[in-house]
Amino acid sequence: MADRRIHEDLVLNGPDADPSSWSSITVEMARTRSRRLASSHRENFSVLTRLVPADVRDDFAAVYAFCRTADDLGDEMGDPRRSLELLDWWRSEVDAAWEGKPRHWVFRALQPTIERFGLDQGPFLDLISAFEQDQTVTRYETWDQLIDYCRRSADPVGRLVLQLLDEPGSPEQLKRSDAICTALQLTNHWQDLRRDLLDRDRIYIPAEMIEIDDFEHRFRITATQGWASDARFLEESRGLIRACVDRTWPLYTFGSELPALLGPRAAPVIEVLGGGGASVLRRIEDWDYETTLNRPTIGIVGKLVILAKAWCTTRRSRQTVSSRGGASC
Repeated sequence: MADRRIHEDLVLNGPDADPSSWSSITVEMARTRSRRLASSHRENFSVLTRLVPADVRDDFAAVYAFCRTADDLGDEMGDPRRSLELLDWWRSEVDAAWEGKPRHWVFRALQPTIERFGLDQGPFLDLISAFEQDQTVTRYETWDQLIDYCRRSADPVGRLVLQLLDEPGSPEQLKRSDAICTALQLTNHWQDLRRDLLDRDRIYIPAEMIEIDDFEHRFRITATQGWASDARFLEESRGLIRACVDRTWPLYTFGSELPALLGPRAAPVIEVLGGGGASVLRRIEDWDYETTLNRPTIGIVGKLVILAKAWCTTRRSRQTVSSRGGASC
């Protein structure tokens, strides 16, 4: 069922709404709304965790509001054609915002962030492109095609995070950030196999990796009825998902070096993002790769452990900066 919130917002602020109503939304009202949106969604980790420096929490919330709304325009309409129309409209809103004429409240919230950090349109347009692709591509033939999708659906977020945390975005930082974000996106795909198939008719496992006879038909029966379609399907599908998981781990390993390349403001935030995704991937392993039936998640204790680790990273970073005579965050 489509999200009522996004439909109500489209009535008031969508392409067919009365533009005169937009002028009454101030920047502060818009940023308050983006903070509420960021706090209301149940993600693996809160977007506005206390590890995010206070002076950029509104900026994080504004970027999140853009991503969340664009994602909803793609996934919550129930009609790919309507989603494509709305995503095209969303692209026009990006153009208006970068021309200094933000209209929709999301872009009013984002405007101070664009100006403060000199943000480029590129990452935002890449995200829209990925959401558009979801409307027309529901199966992937090769691993490289899937990675290209992740390059546009996930990597731009990591690059924006680095900008908001005042990192220079060196080539080495960007490569490792992209690895973490791609790994996070892939982990989400392996975690949500059943839901993606039943709710959106999508399978992200590349066809070149699937050597299971009549895989999609047997997977659909299994996902729909809640138990294996036949005596061999779970064993075969576990092997397939294990191959996907094994192919994802090297990305986390490569990305795990990123916090050491960052300052004390950014390192703990990235530690939480990467550590959270890696923990979900381990949970998939713990569930014996049965995500054709189940959706493994991290409990509150697991989240606290990751936050504690990131907090320790923050302390060590501050102590290092202090010992060198630098200022702490």
